[in-house]
Amino acid sequence: MKARLPQPARRSEHGSTLIEMLIAIVVLAIGILAVGRMFPTGSRAQVQDHLLTGANNYAQEKIEELSTRAWSDTALTAGRHPSGSASEGLGTSGQWQRFYNVTQLTAPMDNLRKVDVTVTYTGAGFQTQRSVVATTYMRQ
Repeated sequence: MKARLPQPARRSEHGSTLIEMLIAIVVLAIGILAVGRMFPTGSRAQVQDHLLTGANNYAQEKIEELSTRAWSDTALTAGRHPSGSASEGLGTSGQWQRFYNVTQLTAPMDNLRKVDVTVTYTGAGFQTQRSVVATTYMRQ
């Protein structure tokens, strides 16, 4: 006669317990909250990048405009343009402000002028004003 091996005890598994369901719901809720917190951060970063790109475009635009001017043009005289502390408002809401400084270099490079275009902007959660400076040299 053959010996019979003992059979493992059978459990009745008709579904999940209440504790397993609660744990699954808590894990799912934490995941949804984590993903939900990323949306405002991503949106703010997108707006900040838009402002930075706009500032770079406005600085490049002014450099290209000045590069077409004659050496004797008043726009290329040494000093800040516009003079004083004024700035040129840009964009539909004036969110970007632009000014530029022209510096006449000394000998032996007195045939060069250094032009620094500064564009400042605020918004998108920035606590302080941000600025972009683009520099170029113009030759006589």
